[in-house]
Amino acid sequence: GGGGGAAGGAGAPPPASPMGLVSGKPNAAALNMQAELFGTNDVVVKYVLEGHDRGVNWASFHPTLPLLVSAADDRQVKLWRMSETKAWEVDTLRGHSNNVSCVLFHPRHELIVSNSEDRSIRVWDMSKRVGVQTFRRESDRFWIMACHRDQNLIAAGHDGGMIVFKLERERPASAVSDPTGRMYFVRGRELYQHDLVRGAEHPIANLRRTVGGGAGSQTDGIGNGPRYLNYNQYNPSEGNILVTSDVDGGSYELLTFALGNNANSASVSDGKRGSCTGPAVFIGRNRFATLDKNRQIVVRNLQNEVTKKVAPPVPTVDGLLDGGASGRILLRAEDKLILFEQQSRRALGEIHAPKARAACWTADGQTLAIVCKYGVVIANRQLEQLSSISETVRVKSGAWDRDASVFVYTTMNHVKYCLPNGDSGIIRTIDHPLYVVRVEQNTLTALNREAKCVNFKIDLTEAVFKLALEAKQYAKVMEMVRNSRLCGQAIIAYLTQKGRPEVALHFVKDPRTRFKLALACGDLESAMESAFRLEGDDAGCWREIGAEALRQGNLQVVEMSYQRTKDFDRLSFLYLLTGNTDKLRKMLKIAAMRKDTMGRYNNALFLGDAAERVRILEETGNHNLAYVCAKIHALDEDAERIASVMEAAGSTVEGLLEAATAGHEGCLLQPPTPIFRANNWPSVPVPKHEMVDAALPVAAPAPTDQPATDWADEDPPAVMQSALAADDDLDLGDDDWDDDDISIEDDLPADTKNDDVMPDMGAADGFAMPRPGQPASAVWVSNSSHAADHAAAGSMETAMQLLNRQVAVAQFGHLRSSMVGAYLGARVHVPFAGGSHSVSLMRNDAGGFPGKEALPLKVLKVRSLEQALKDSYRSFQSGKFADALQGFNDIMKKIPLTVTEGRNEALMVKEMLEICREYITAIRIKTAMAKTKDPARLTELSAYFTHCNLQPSHLLLALRSAMATSFKHKNYIVAASFARRLLELPDVNSARNAELRVKATKVLQKSEQIARNQHELNYDEGAPFVMDCAELVPLYPADPSVKCSYCGSAYKPDNKGTICQTSQITVVGEQTIGLVTGK
Repeated sequence: GGGGGAAGGAGAPPPASPMGLVSGKPNAAALNMQAELFGTNDVVVKYVLEGHDRGVNWASFHPTLPLLVSAADDRQVKLWRMSETKAWEVDTLRGHSNNVSCVLFHPRHELIVSNSEDRSIRVWDMSKRVGVQTFRRESDRFWIMACHRDQNLIAAGHDGGMIVFKLERERPASAVSDPTGRMYFVRGRELYQHDLVRGAEHPIANLRRTVGGGAGSQTDGIGNGPRYLNYNQYNPSEGNILVTSDVDGGSYELLTFALGNNANSASVSDGKRGSCTGPAVFIGRNRFATLDKNRQIVVRNLQNEVTKKVAPPVPTVDGLLDGGASGRILLRAEDKLILFEQQSRRALGEIHAPKARAACWTADGQTLAIVCKYGVVIANRQLEQLSSISETVRVKSGAWDRDASVFVYTTMNHVKYCLPNGDSGIIRTIDHPLYVVRVEQNTLTALNREAKCVNFKIDLTEAVFKLALEAKQYAKVMEMVRNSRLCGQAIIAYLTQKGRPEVALHFVKDPRTRFKLALACGDLESAMESAFRLEGDDAGCWREIGAEALRQGNLQVVEMSYQRTKDFDRLSFLYLLTGNTDKLRKMLKIAAMRKDTMGRYNNALFLGDAAERVRILEETGNHNLAYVCAKIHALDEDAERIASVMEAAGSTVEGLLEAATAGHEGCLLQPPTPIFRANNWPSVPVPKHEMVDAALPVAAPAPTDQPATDWADEDPPAVMQSALAADDDLDLGDDDWDDDDISIEDDLPADTKNDDVMPDMGAADGFAMPRPGQPASAVWVSNSSHAADHAAAGSMETAMQLLNRQVAVAQFGHLRSSMVGAYLGARVHVPFAGGSHSVSLMRNDAGGFPGKEALPLKVLKVRSLEQALKDSYRSFQSGKFADALQGFNDIMKKIPLTVTEGRNEALMVKEMLEICREYITAIRIKTAMAKTKDPARLTELSAYFTHCNLQPSHLLLALRSAMATSFKHKNYIVAASFARRLLELPDVNSARNAELRVKATKVLQKSEQIARNQHELNYDEGAPFVMDCAELVPLYPADPSVKCSYCGSAYKPDNKGTICQTSQITVVGEQTIGLVTGK
C-alpha cells in the first residue's frame, strides 16, 4: 500500500517530496525509497504518502485518532488518514502565503495549528477543514511549535525568540444565586445548575448557537464560548441569567427559567439577544444594563426593550460590574471604578483599581472586594478604600466567606485570604488553578478549568484569629490560643507588629522567643523566668532585663541583673543614684579585693571619702596628686607624710598646691542627697492588658476604684480645673457693637477666689493660721490660653479643648508625647541641702518669684524645631523621603504645643507650619508618582510637584524630574515649560549643574520642535491653583474648596468634616481662631 495510496492518484505527476511511514515487509519500490531516505535497513517503510509539490517540513500524529497532518514548502497543510493496510489524503488546508514550517494537532480540541514563514500562526477546524483564527507578527517568521503535555499552552519559535500562548481563556463562566444556594456555569455548550447544598447538578439550557453567532462560532477551543454569567439576585420569582461573550465585538443573551428542583428548560427566544461591550449586569428585578459600542449605558427590561440610555460620567468606560444594590452600577474606566446611580445619573464614589476583573460584595452589601489582575482592593459601600493587597502573579478569582469578614481568593498555585484591615495570608497550596465560587463553614467550593465542581476544606483559623484580635474580642482570642494550633514565626511576628506580644506569650514555649516577647510587653517576671533557663547559653539576656527594669524603675531587678553580669561600674552608679551609701562602701571593698584601682577610686569619689582617695593615689605612685588631694581636704598628717616621701625621692612640693588650685578653690565632693528613698523609684506603669484578664479564670467582679489608664480621659485635680470647660460661657456683654467693654469672669475655681483671712483659730493666744497659697498649676491655667501651659499644669482636658477650639484638633493620640513632655518638663526642681524644700523653675522667674503671674517652663522651643527642620531638609535633599516625611510630620505635631516669645518667633513658627505643609504635600505627590503606572497621571503628578513651595535647590530637583518624566512620555508642551523654568533658576548656572543646563537646553529645543502632548493632562501652567490634598488634583480659584484651619491645606467640599491628611490631627472645614503661639 505504499505510493498507490497517495492523494495524487494514478494520473497525478510524480511528487517532489514523498513522506514515508515505517513498518513491516516492504516491496521493491519501497526498499529503494527507504534506502534513498534513510540509508539503512534497520527500519521499514510502511506507507509513502505523496501529495505535496515541494519539500515536507513537518508531520505530526494525532494523539488518539488514526490521523496525521503534514506541512510543506508548497504553502499547504494536508490532513491524512491511515488504517492497517493503507493511508490516504483527507483534505488540503490552504491559506498560508509562504512555506509552512510546522503543524500540530491540538491536544484537547478538534483543531490543527500551523505556523509559517509568512509570519502567521493559523488555527484550522479539523472537522470543517477551514481556518478559524489567524495570529500575525510584523517582522518575525515562525519556524517551530510545541504543545504542553498537561496544560493548555502552545509555544512557537520565531526569528526573534519564542512566544507561549493559549487559544482561549480557561476560566469557566459562572454565577451564584445567594438566595437559592445554586450555582450556574457553562460546560461545553450546556448551561448547568449546581445545588451547592446537595451537590447535585443538571443542565438547564443548551447553548446551541453561541452568543453572537458569526463565522467560526460553532468551533470549540478558540474562545468563542461565554465569558461572563450574571444572575439576577433581585428577582425572587424566576431565574434570569445574562450570558455574555466577546464574539463579534461583544454580545449578550438573556435566559429565563423557572426556579425549583425541576428547572430543566430555559426559555430562550431570538428577541432576547443583542450586542454589548463587556459584561451585562442586572440593576433591578426586571431591568439590566449593557454598554453599547458608543460607550452609552443602555437600560433594558426583561423583554429586551430599551427603557433608558444614560451617558456615563467619563467617556472612557469600558465595562460594567455589579453595583451591590438595585439601581447602582460599577463603571470600569481605565484604572479606576466609579459607583454610578443610573436613576439620578450621578457618581457616588470612585476608587483606584487597576485592571479590575470582578466585583464581589458581601451578603449585606456593605463591603466590596475588587479582584484586579495583580491584586485585591477592599472598599466599603461608598467605595472608600479600606485596604489593598498586591500580588506578583495573577489573581484568578475570589469570594467572601459567608460566616466571617474574610475574602478568600486564588492565584495560580495558592488559596489566600485578606481582611478589610489589610492583613493577608496563605491558606493552602493547590496543584491546578481553581475559580472560587463560594466559601462557607470552612468549605471552599470552586470550579476547575474543566468546569467541574470541586469542594475541599480550608482552615481559616488564622484569619478569624486576626479578626478577633482587631475587634478586641480577647476572650475569643484566648480561646483560640488554647484550642487551636496557632504557632510559627509568622504569627509571632504578626502579633509583635500589631503591638500584642502578650498574646504570643501564652502559646510560645521556646525560652529565647518567650524572652523577647516578655521584654516587648514589659513582663519582667516572664523575662526573668526565660533568662534563668537561658543563663548557660546567653548571659547577655540579663543586660536587656536590666535596661527594661531601669526603664520601669524596678531597682531590685536592675540590681540583680548588674550583679549577675558583674557590671560593677553600673552597680556603683546605681547605688549612688539611690543614695545607698552602705552598699557603696561594700562596692569599695569589693573593688579593693578585685584589685580594681579605678573602681576603688570611683567608689571613694562617690562616697566623698577623701582619705581613701589619697591612699589610692599614694599606693599607685601618684604622689603629686595625693599630696594636693590631702592638702585641699585638710588631711595635714597625710600631706606631711607624702611630702617627706617626695623629698626623700628628690621631689619637692613647693608651688605644687598653688599650681593645682590656680584660679579656683577646691572643695570636698560629697554624694548628692537622693531625691527619693525607697525600695523602688516611682515605677513606669506597665498597663495591664485586657488579654491578661481574658486569660484568667472568671471570678467575682473587682471593685471599680482603679485609676483610669487612658491619659486623655483622666480628670485633672479640681484645683487645676479652668473656666474653659465645655459648658462654661464667657460673659462678652450685649451684642451691641457700641459696647466695647468685655467682662470676663475670673476663671479660677470658686474655692480659690476667696482671699479673706482664715477665721481666728484662738482668740485667747491671738494666733491666726496663715491662709493657704494657691498651687502654681492653677495659676498657670488662669494666666495662659496656650494649650502647652494647660498641659504643663496637668489639665489635659482643658488643653485638648483649647486645641480643638483654636485649630480644630480631633486626633489627640499624635500629641500625647508632647503633652506629657510639657507636664513633666514643668516639674523641674532645683534641690538644696537635705531637709529643705526644692525650688520649682518657671518661665518668668528671672527677675524674682513671679507669684500670681507665674508661667511654666517651656519644653518645646523654636530652636529645636529649627534644627529638626534642617534635618528634614537634608533627608529630602538626599532622597530619603520616608525620613523627611517623618521629620516634617513631627514638627507639625509639635507646633501647637510650642510657646513663642515675641512677634518674630511667632512669625517663624507660622512660617515653619507652611513649610511643613508644602513639603508633606510634595512627598505625598512623590509617593503617588512611585505607585502609578499611568503615563498621563505620572506627568500630572510631576507637574504638581513643581508647584509646591520648595527651597530653590529642591525645586531644581523637582523640575529636573518633571522635565524627564514629561519628555519620556512624549508630553512635549509641558516638558518645554519645565525646561524653561529650570533654565530660569539661578542655581542652574553654577558649574556643578553645567550638564543639567545642557540637557535642559536640548529638551527645550526638541520639545519646541514637536510641540504636542501625547496625553490630555489635568494641568494648566498659566492658571494659579492649590492642591487638593485628598485626591492630589489642582483646585483653581473658581472651584469650591474648604481648608484645614490649622495648616491651611485645601480640599474639595466633600471632604468637610474629615481628618486633614497633611496634619493628621485636625478636622477639615472648621472655622476657628487659628494657631495660638504665645500665652
